[in-house]
This record gives sequence, structure tokens and C-alpha cells, in this order.
Amino acid sequence: MRAVIGRLARTALLCVAAHMMVGAAPVASPAKVLPAPPVSQPDAAHTVDVPQPSHDLNARDLEAWFDGMLPVALEQGDVAGAVVSVVKDGQILFAKGYGYADVARKVPMDARRTLVRPGSVSKLVTWTAVMQLVEQGKLDLNANVNRYLDFKIPEPLGKPITLNQLMAHRAGFEEGLKDAIITDPKSLQSLEVFLKRHVRPVLFAPGETPAYSNYGTALAGYIVQRVSGQSFDDYVAQHIFQPLDMTSSTFHQPLPPRFAARMSKGYMAGSDAPRPFELISFSPAGSLTSSATDMANFMIAHLQDGRFGGQSILRPETAQTMYSASIPHAKGSDVMAHGFFRGHRNGHLILEHGGDTILFHSNLQILPDDGVGLFVSFNSRGKGDAAYGIRTSLIDGFMDRYFPGPNTVTPPALSTAKAHGTEIAGRYETSRRVQSGFMSLFYVLQGQQVVSPQPDGTIKLATAPEKSYREVAPYVWQEVGGTQTLTLRRIDGTKTIIDSHDPIQYFQQVPLRRDASFNLAIFGLSFLLLIAGAVAWVASAISKRVHGQSNALPRQVVLARRFGRIAVIADLAYLVGWFALLSPILSNDVAYYTSARDPIIRAMQIAGVIPMLALVAGIWSCVEAFRARRHWLIRLGTLVMAAALAGVLWIAYVGGLLSFTLNY
Repeated sequence: MRAVIGRLARTALLCVAAHMMVGAAPVASPAKVLPAPPVSQPDAAHTVDVPQPSHDLNARDLEAWFDGMLPVALEQGDVAGAVVSVVKDGQILFAKGYGYADVARKVPMDARRTLVRPGSVSKLVTWTAVMQLVEQGKLDLNANVNRYLDFKIPEPLGKPITLNQLMAHRAGFEEGLKDAIITDPKSLQSLEVFLKRHVRPVLFAPGETPAYSNYGTALAGYIVQRVSGQSFDDYVAQHIFQPLDMTSSTFHQPLPPRFAARMSKGYMAGSDAPRPFELISFSPAGSLTSSATDMANFMIAHLQDGRFGGQSILRPETAQTMYSASIPHAKGSDVMAHGFFRGHRNGHLILEHGGDTILFHSNLQILPDDGVGLFVSFNSRGKGDAAYGIRTSLIDGFMDRYFPGPNTVTPPALSTAKAHGTEIAGRYETSRRVQSGFMSLFYVLQGQQVVSPQPDGTIKLATAPEKSYREVAPYVWQEVGGTQTLTLRRIDGTKTIIDSHDPIQYFQQVPLRRDASFNLAIFGLSFLLLIAGAVAWVASAISKRVHGQSNALPRQVVLARRFGRIAVIADLAYLVGWFALLSPILSNDVAYYTSARDPIIRAMQIAGVIPMLALVAGIWSCVEAFRARRHWLIRLGTLVMAAALAGVLWIAYVGGLLSFTLNY
């Protein structure tokens, strides 16, 4: 049972996190601390300046390296294909495809011809469009976004949301899944309709807590549309793609015929059948279709302060603003830079963004001080989500091969390491989450970060057991042999972990009512007890029928017992119904969750009366059993069943199954 629920939850979180950039860095918050860490967190002091050997970055060496790595990785990971492009000093240095765009027809991936879906890399185009309008004085990054909209974004916490906060993913929006990715063009809503129908609840006060938001970026794209007077798709085509000679790029959905024939198929695994084309409802956040060489042109423009050939999409001063930090941040930490993730790797400045749909997995990174950019995209998730690991290995390997850094040495642990390790230990949930509606069930059953203290004074994360972190400053832990740091702070009374490599989310300690181990134990035990009770009653009924046994019991006791048993069966049916509704996530079928499912979801929400009435019936059965002074085993059994029924009601409550919202 735990394995099934765990798999369901992990898969759901991957689906909800479609288009999410993994591995970028959190920003320090000017909040209450536990106690305050030093202003300058450990960074350069952790390295020993011993130059590592590097390879010359040229086309021949790149081809040899990629040829030696990618074909084997794709085969072992069951990934159908990939494209890669590298630029240097204003030119495309290398571009090549690997594997197949269409496995059945043996159509090879081609860096110039094959089209891919870069997912959230699309956001960089959207933010570039925003900066163009800022440059023209048509947008103010610090203005309330409601100034530019024809509908109102609520301000429940009394603070307006600004464009700058959207860029930094600090608008405070909850995550959302409904209608996000669909496959039927007839169900595709316009950007305007989608945004107005799916306004996300505000979970955090704007500007305070990072929570990556596709809705927020889509909102910015709609503002571009409203202020420019053009559709978003047409605006970026005219003002970004055309001057950058990106003739193989579009945000239009479904794809125009001239693009459709060149589109790579998308696969869960290369050995599987291809899946339908993914239609992204929050299009400015993830619907770009492009080629590796077109993305190379985009990288060249951003490496040259907005210039490409004789064209310019941004003034140099605007481009430099775009590459600067959107908000204050701790020294040594990554930060959002007006849409880019900004940080340092191997001592080199990196501006980047990753992107994941269900099927495509991509990353774009540029090294502004070195004039170099790298784009890669995979057309399959792969066996065991292999595409994520391959992408990480490729990016890290590229940096280590061509831009190696000094060896990293972790300072000795503080004397407070064990005591503070005990303080940071516990369960944490991401600030990027769904907390309204039935999808919140996954966040209270699984998918939480677990921090564990080790006997040697280090700490470990459950999601990365191969890494250890050592306290090198008060309440600051550094990865042993690495540069990543974890900082513990108490923000608004909640223990919060800030990851220096992740600016789009915090990890907040969960209260007991949201603790996954607590809730999973309640759910699993309640479910098993209800099953056992139902089986025992069936066996008892058969035995009595075979042996002709009967009990002379008062009518009220018999009636209470009967309703108690009906309650157990009804609760089991209720759980089976929700499992059937949530099971498409197991196969990554996010397209199932559209407005067409509203009647089914509403019916299950109305069925929330079942666990309530079931608990009443269970308590009644228990009370009557005790009043009638039945055998102690029977009394114990009714007490246990009542507790199990209470457990189901608790999970329905804390997991959002009793919520009546259809905005999830």
C-alpha cells in the first residue's frame, strides 16, 4: 500500500511540476533567523585554487565528446532522441541530433530541421518580450499587474502583485494542474479564457516566498498581449523570432502545417508508442516549438546584449538589467534575474532556464563572460525518468570539460553541528504546491523532503542520499565536496530551509496535520482495517449460514451493527472512487484533468458526505455494542472500525477531498 501511494504521489508531483526548472538557487529572505547567519555565507573560502585541466572548446572536440556520450546514454535510458547546439563568440559552433524523431519510421533527429518543445525555456522568450515593453516605457516592473489587466487578480493578503515579482516567481500563487496540458485541440482555451477561468489562489504574501508559477508567467504574456495590441504569439513572432532569424519557431497551437511535418514525436520511453502532441494552455509559460539552431540564435542574441547580426531586440542597458538579480540575495546563492536563473558554476557566471513538459526535457544556459551557450532537448522522459539524469550529466560534464573550476574543499564542521543537526531534522514541504482542492492529497501523503542528522554531525536529504551536508557557519550547511548550501531560518514562525541552488521554492517544516508519515500511517492503517473488517464480516456471515448459527440481539443493536457494516463498505467504495479519479496520474495522463471532468469531480466532492455519515454510523455501532455488553472482542472490533472510519474522514479533510473548489 505504501509503495502504491508513494508512486502515485511522486508521479503526481512530477506532473504538477511540468515545465519546472530543477536545480536553481534560493534567495535569502530578510526574515527572522535562528539565529541570524553571517551576512556573507561561505562560498569562495570553500575552494582551493588548483586549476583543473580543460579541453579546447571547438567543433571537433564537441562532436567527439557528444558522440561518445549521448548515443550510449539514450540507449541505456530508453530515450528516443535528442538535439544539442553550442554557440561561441556570436556563431553556432556545433549543432547535431542524436537518435530518432520518429522511432517507427526511423526519422533521425536533426538540429536544424527537427522541432522540439523546450517547455519552460519558453519563459525566456516571454520575459524578453516583457523587457522590450519596459524599455519602451509601456510597462513598469514595479506596478500592480492589475493596472494592465481586464480582470482582477485578488489581493487577499493586502499586497499587490508586480511584474518584477512574477519574474522572480514571488507572486505567491499556488500551483495548478487543471486544463494545463491537453491533447484535444477542440478543448484548447485561449490564453485570455484560461487565465480568467483559472485564477490561482494566493498562498503567500507577494514578494516574500518563492513559489514557481506557470500561471504567473502566462499572466505576464497576457499583459504583453494587452499592452502591445497583438496576440502574444504574433507579438513574439514579429519582435523576437523575425529579427533573430528564428524561422523554425512558433508559440502557435496547434502547430501550423509548415511546422507540423517537422515536429519530433514525443515519448514516455523510446520503446513506447508516441503520445499525442501536448497543447499547453498557459502558452507563454511553455508552448514554444523550436529547433536547436533557432535556440542557438536566441542564445547568441542574449550573449551580445540583445544584438544579432544587424538586428537588436534589446538595448544593451535593458539586456544588462535583464541579466541582473531581480531581488536582493545572499552572496554565493543563485537568484532569479528577470526571468533567467542566475548563478555561478565552476567559478563562471551562468544564466539559464530548464524546461519540462511531460514528454520533452530541455535546458538552455549561457555563460555571458565567456561568450558561450548550450542548448539541449530530449524527446522522451525515458526509463525511470532517465532524461533528467542524462540532462544533468550532460550539463555538468560540459562545464567540467570546458570550464573546469578549482577543487572544492569543505571547511571543518562547527562544534554546534550535532545540536543544530537535530534542530533542522524533520519533514519539509515545498512552497511550490497545491493547497486548495483534491490535488493537495498528494502533498500530505508523500513527496515531502526529509532531513536526517547523521552520527558524524552531518545531515542528509532523503531525495539525495548520496550527498552529505556539514555545518560550516551557524545554521548553514554546505555540501561536502560541493558548493551548495542549505540555510535554516525561522520565517513567520515556521522553520524554513533555503537551498542556495534553488531560487524558486523554499522548504517549510510541515505541521503535524500535514506530516506525510503521520497521514500515510493513518490512511494505510484505516484502509487495511476496513478491508479486514469487511472480509471478517463476510466470513462470519458464511460461517453462520453454513452452521445455522444465530444471535438473539436487541433490534437496535442489530440495526446499528448493520449500519456500521454499510458504513465500512461505503467508505471503501468512496476511496476506490477517488483512486479511479486520481489513477490517470500514474500513467502521466495530465490531459485527463480538464473541465470535462468537472461533473465527476463534483460528484466525488458531494460524496464527501459518505465518510461523515459513515463515522456517525461507526460510532453508533460501537456505542450499541458496549451498551449491550457484547463479547469484548466484538466491542473491540467496533471500536477499531470506528477509529478506521475516523481515519478516512481525517484524510478526506486534510487532503482536500471535502473541498468544493473546481480550481485545482
